[in-house]
Amino acid sequence: MSKFERYLTVWVALCIVAGVTLGHFLPALFQAVGAVEIARVNLPVAILVWLMIIPMLAKIDFSALEQVGAHWRGIGITLLVNWAIKPFSMAVLGWFFIGHLFAPYLPAGQIGSYIAGLILLAAAPCTAMVFVWSNLSDGEPHFTLTQVALNDTIMVFAFAPIVGLLLGLSAIIVPWNTLVLSVVLYIVVPVVIAQLLRRRLLAGGGPSALARALATLQPLSLIALLATLVLLFGFQGEQIIKQPLTIALLAVPILIQVYFNSGLAYLLNRATGEAHCVAAPSALIGASNFFELAVATAISLFGFESGAALATVVGVLIEVPVMLSVVKIVGATKGWYERGANVRAREELPTRP
Repeated sequence: MSKFERYLTVWVALCIVAGVTLGHFLPALFQAVGAVEIARVNLPVAILVWLMIIPMLAKIDFSALEQVGAHWRGIGITLLVNWAIKPFSMAVLGWFFIGHLFAPYLPAGQIGSYIAGLILLAAAPCTAMVFVWSNLSDGEPHFTLTQVALNDTIMVFAFAPIVGLLLGLSAIIVPWNTLVLSVVLYIVVPVVIAQLLRRRLLAGGGPSALARALATLQPLSLIALLATLVLLFGFQGEQIIKQPLTIALLAVPILIQVYFNSGLAYLLNRATGEAHCVAAPSALIGASNFFELAVATAISLFGFESGAALATVVGVLIEVPVMLSVVKIVGATKGWYERGANVRAREELPTRP
């Protein structure tokens, strides 16, 4: 790990402060950048996501995807946490914290809307950013890609019924344009670019050329991550300054949900003997959220100025710092994890390219 990577937490903190400060003093600039979007998908952020994940996707050899079947335990656990536990645990946390414990400190007319926003946030697992978290935790890239593809497929069929059930609505307006465009921009396009880059490098100089290129691109990936953080906090700089208490209170159930679900996935993987390189991304995928879809759905159902929209935006703001903390936790506990009685070592897995 480079010196730059070792101090990533410091850079993240500085970028959060910079984003809020710039968003407050230069709101017109961030509004202009924020307006460059299609179907609620911000294009500058999408480009930064490409810079983050293309180096990671270039590591993937599609001919080795058949090996993912060996990780069926990790896949099953992640699906269980994402679809059978996370939305429902968030509904309980929202009801307890926002509906009861924090209710005296929040606008009474927005309580139900806040809870709805939290549920929307938890009902859709993250797509592109999980490649970043997986890479930082030394996760198995083939497992991560397969899990993301499975979640995207399930999301098409399960998102609306789960949200409708938990919100008590008979019909949910799913922003299909946001969902489809996000999958294309965040998954399909970078996968294609990464595989073309991989093929060209291997043809021109073999594995050593690919390794050198990935080493060169790695710092660019982290810089793009930090730039994304500045943008996200800059977009909401005014909101943070105007409503700090509301944002802090909404963050509490989101934080608990992240640590609960990631911890549950991590422990279940250890109990079933899955390798750490699978358990780490499983925990991270199990806890992260597809905030673009959540924000778009909240605005479609409740309006731009609603409590639901604000709750999903809080999810956007804390996504990067809280997921980095989970990366740190799973990395720091690797030794403990691998002392589990049934845990397989990485060298026991099918050969990776």
